[in-house]
Amino acid sequence: MYQFLIKPILFQYDPEKVHHFTFSLIRTLCKIPLMSSIFRGIYAVNDKRLERTVFGLKFKNPVGLAAGFDKDAKLYNELSNFGFGFIEIGTLTPKPQEGNPKKRLFRLKQDEAIINRMGFNNGGVQEAVVRLKKNKGVLIGGNIGKNKVTPNENAVEDYKICFEALFPYVDYFVVNVSSPNTPGLRELQDKEPLTKLLMTLQTMNNEKDVPKPILLKIAPDLTNEQLEDIIQIVADTKIAGVIATNTTISREGLQSEDKEEMGGLSGKPLTNRSTEVIRFLAEKSNKAFPIIGVGGIHSAEDALEKLNAGADLVQLYTGFIYEGPKLIKNINKKLLKQA
Repeated sequence: MYQFLIKPILFQYDPEKVHHFTFSLIRTLCKIPLMSSIFRGIYAVNDKRLERTVFGLKFKNPVGLAAGFDKDAKLYNELSNFGFGFIEIGTLTPKPQEGNPKKRLFRLKQDEAIINRMGFNNGGVQEAVVRLKKNKGVLIGGNIGKNKVTPNENAVEDYKICFEALFPYVDYFVVNVSSPNTPGLRELQDKEPLTKLLMTLQTMNNEKDVPKPILLKIAPDLTNEQLEDIIQIVADTKIAGVIATNTTISREGLQSEDKEEMGGLSGKPLTNRSTEVIRFLAEKSNKAFPIIGVGGIHSAEDALEKLNAGADLVQLYTGFIYEGPKLIKNINKKLLKQA
C-alpha cells in the first residue's frame, strides 16, 4: 500500500513539508483508539530470537530508527509502533536553532537517495527533555551536537550541556562530529580534539551512579588511516562503540538532477561504502567494540550484509522513507529465517 499508493502521492510534494505532514498524520492516527495496536499488529515482529544485548542494553530487535528523523523527540512513542527495536532522537544542541536556509532537503529519486543540509535544526535540548519525560518504554538513543555559533574551541561545553540534560532520559548517547552541514564540525573528528571531547564526556559519565553507553558517529568519507585512528580513540577513551556511518559528501555515480546540491547524501549510493567502513572497523579492531550499521539499507539483504560485515545493530532513515515501514518487518522476518 505504501509503495503503490502513499509514496507516489507524498513524493509529489516538497520533502520537508511532507515530513511535517507525515508527523502530524501519524500522531493523529495514533490518537484514535486501537490504532497503535493495529500498527503494531501489522508491522511489529515479536520474537525472543530477535533480542540483542549490546553495550549492556537489551534491544527487542536489532532494527532502529536513525537520528535525524525525530530530531526533537516529538514522535518516538508513535514511531515505535512500526516495529523499531530502538529510536535515536536528535541531533540536539544546547540552544534552539533554525538550521540552514530552505530549501535544504532534496529527493534524488533516480538514485533512491536524499541530500540534506538541514544544519542541526532543532528546538534545543531542554524542549526535547520535556517530551522524553513522556516515554512509554521506548529504548532511546540521544544524538548530541554543538550549536552552529559555538566555535570549535568551545564545542566540548555544548556536548557537556546536552549530555547532562539528557542523561536521565536516554539509554545511550551518540556524539555527532560527522555531519557535513555544520561548518567546521568534521574537524572535531581529528584525533586530538576528538579524544579530548570523548574523554571529557567519559569522565562525566563515570561520575554517575550508573554510567550510560557513549557511541561515536563517524563519516563514511574517512580514510583507512583515519579509521585506524578511530579504533585507537575508542580504545583510549573506552567509549562503548561506533555508529558507521553518517551521510557522505561524495557524489560519485549519481544520476538525479539535484545531485550537485550541497549537503550530506544518504540512501542507496551509500550502501557499499558504509558496509566497507563497518567491515574495516570490525576486522582491524578484532571486533573490540560494538558497531551500529547505518547507510543505504533499503532491503532485508542490505541489513544482513551490514550485520555479516560486523554490525551488531542496524538503523534506517532513507530506506524507511523510500520503502516504508514494511522494511522493518522484512528485516526482522529475514533474521528469523536465519536464526
